[in-house]
Amino acid sequence: MKKTTMLLILATATLFISGCRIRDSFFVDPIYDDRAPSAPRNVEVINGDGVATVIWDHSPESDVKGYRIYSSTSYSGRYEYIATAYGTQFDDYGVRNGDTYFYAVTAYDYNGNESELSYDYAYAVPRPEGFNKMLNEATAFPASSGYDFSGYRTVAWNSQDADFFFEKVNGVYYLSVYDDTDIRDMGATGSILDIAWAPETGWAVNKSAKVYAGHTYVFWLWDNKYAKIRVKSVSADRLVFDWAYQTVEGEPQLKPSTGSRKLERTR
Repeated sequence: MKKTTMLLILATATLFISGCRIRDSFFVDPIYDDRAPSAPRNVEVINGDGVATVIWDHSPESDVKGYRIYSSTSYSGRYEYIATAYGTQFDDYGVRNGDTYFYAVTAYDYNGNESELSYDYAYAVPRPEGFNKMLNEATAFPASSGYDFSGYRTVAWNSQDADFFFEKVNGVYYLSVYDDTDIRDMGATGSILDIAWAPETGWAVNKSAKVYAGHTYVFWLWDNKYAKIRVKSVSADRLVFDWAYQTVEGEPQLKPSTGSRKLERTR
């Protein structure tokens, strides 16, 4: 009986040792990933009214967990962390109309590795906007046929505060401005946001543009500020439009484009 018991003990010990060797040989512990994802690309910012919307492309790495958004009040300044996102868009409501904000985005993975800041030159100057505003035709309703962007209000077509007015000439509807202001028809658009910036040329020589539903019109105002409207409908001597007004003098960016430069961040 002792011999049999000893044999069983030795066999069990051999199997245990062999099992350890098999585990050591074939079961390898995971290797820690210390490689950061690539920096997000095509970062862009869309101006809004009291909001700046930051958008970017999905990072190509499969282990990306989320993104961190950074902001600065100057392009060459340090960028401070403001939020984390798990998609590719962030709406920053901590902004004020008329101030300039620069943005950058990083990607991080499940091991906490964080990429460099995005290289895109992306900024916004939030500005007021409005929707479904109505004007009447100047001949029929002169007191409510002009619009004052700085006052966000309807005025008379011949008021000193009128930046543009809505009129009908020989049965054709026009948007008209005075000598100290310019207007340009930017063509058909799907949204007021589709026009990215004010043009440098192409302003209407005769200071007016025919009205077409679905078209966006940009204005270069007398005080060197820019604005735009998108006509939603025209009927029975009435015009309905959406608008956006840039309150910063000389700032043509109605929705900024992107460039490329390396930035610094702080937490």
